[in-house]
Amino acid sequence: MSVECVVYIAVSVDGFIARSDDDVSWLDHPDYAMPGDEDFGYRDLMRTIDALVMGRRSFEKVLSFGTWPYQETPVIILSGSQLDIPGNMSAKVRTADATPDQLVRQWEADGLKRLYIDGGETIRRFLRAGLIDEITLTQIPILLGEGISLFAGLGMEVELKRQQTRSYDNGFVQTTYQVVR
Repeated sequence: MSVECVVYIAVSVDGFIARSDDDVSWLDHPDYAMPGDEDFGYRDLMRTIDALVMGRRSFEKVLSFGTWPYQETPVIILSGSQLDIPGNMSAKVRTADATPDQLVRQWEADGLKRLYIDGGETIRRFLRAGLIDEITLTQIPILLGEGISLFAGLGMEVELKRQQTRSYDNGFVQTTYQVVR
């Protein structure tokens, strides 16, 4: 398929994307602030993205932040149930209920080229389907001890080839991997 699916996500050093209760407030520690407009490559990534794909839980978590961070980027919410999408987002946010393979084939037919896949279960579903091309993990210098693991329950090995690693003065370590097929 010619659609490229990429992951860009923060994890604790012990591999969690959230605490067990979905709390991600640990990401906002004052020591993590960087001078200037450093955003760890996020703006550059978003300039290359045709659409963002996430699950219902991730969507509901992002809604709780108050400010919608994806501006004009189309967002597809993977959910088999009806969702309340706020009216001001209805032009850019929609739901889909299909397998990752079906969705990527449809998006390819629609002319989409690069998708940002977000949310633990959604990332695992796309990995199991062999559809993730690149994974960028930003390791945050904290051990949560327990929580929601990014890759627990994947149920398969996925070979990765490191493309780049950057470290930041605030302790973040960001590594981009190519998924080997």
